[in-house]
Amino acid sequence: MKNSFIADVDFDEELSEGAYNAINTCLQLKPHERITIITDNDSIEIASSLINEVNKIGSEHSLLVIEDYTSRPMTEMPKQILDDLSKSQVSIFCALAGMGELGARIQMTAIVNAHKIRHGHMVNINKQIMKEGMRANFLEVDDLSQRLIDKARKARYIRAKSKGGTDIVAEFSPKLKWLKTSGIISVDKWGNLPGGEIFTSPLNVEGMFVCDGVVGDYLCHKYGDLKETPLYINIVDSRIKEMNCHNTYLLEEMTEYTQTDENSNRVGEFAIGTNIALKNVIGHILQDEKLPSIHMAFGHPYSEHTGANWVSTTHIDCVGIDFDIWLEDEKVMENGKFLI
Repeated sequence: MKNSFIADVDFDEELSEGAYNAINTCLQLKPHERITIITDNDSIEIASSLINEVNKIGSEHSLLVIEDYTSRPMTEMPKQILDDLSKSQVSIFCALAGMGELGARIQMTAIVNAHKIRHGHMVNINKQIMKEGMRANFLEVDDLSQRLIDKARKARYIRAKSKGGTDIVAEFSPKLKWLKTSGIISVDKWGNLPGGEIFTSPLNVEGMFVCDGVVGDYLCHKYGDLKETPLYINIVDSRIKEMNCHNTYLLEEMTEYTQTDENSNRVGEFAIGTNIALKNVIGHILQDEKLPSIHMAFGHPYSEHTGANWVSTTHIDCVGIDFDIWLEDEKVMENGKFLI
């Protein structure tokens, strides 16, 4: 096994609880199943904690370090990794996101979808997230998520306001599916870990969305918590009409990102975070988008799951904080706290 050395890498024992949750509670790995874990040089300690839990179960497994197969940032997911992935029933992507690598990750999740693999997506995972978001009681998160999604599926529109200035109305179509990624992962939809959100592709969004949490993809690592320099996004007919931000570097990069293709500036995802173990933004999209709040993504609408009839080569999340949320006339959140 090419990367069996990972099993011998020392890891912080404080990672063990989160690793146990990932393998046992979220992915529910069984002894007779095979798991592929894809990692990189920066994430090997966390991968080692995951392998430690896999070894306790006794499942066949494969350990793949991206840099052993290609240079970073990668333009395509290496064929050897995709071939290995196709042999497994369970998988984890535990690695940092490089600039321009979304296409490679989409190649990976296409294999996950085609083979009905239970996949945990831990992009940009770090030790803090393993010790915080991954320690959530995911059964409680799943219960809340289910109650919320049952209500959301009946709502024709959702209104949301925030202390930071968000004031939006999102409309929804019964033809577009709401999905739950609460951390309990099934073959129906791969999920980010830590889990805790419900989402869909909206029919239409109008209004001002203030991103005073974080932005996603590789920009998150560069700019972190945006509390002091919020990004103001004016949305008309589900597309970005104008953006403003005191951080001109972020504004320039976000503008360029959302002009990549014809749908990069279109709202592809509308989501409500449900990981009630989280209290504050930490500057990492993987965890921060699960904060009880709203996040929207511009670009790819996960059409293979939501049923949206359009696509994009990009997908960038924008997280806001301190929301009041109404599902039609029912208030379900006040100042970031669920009322259901």
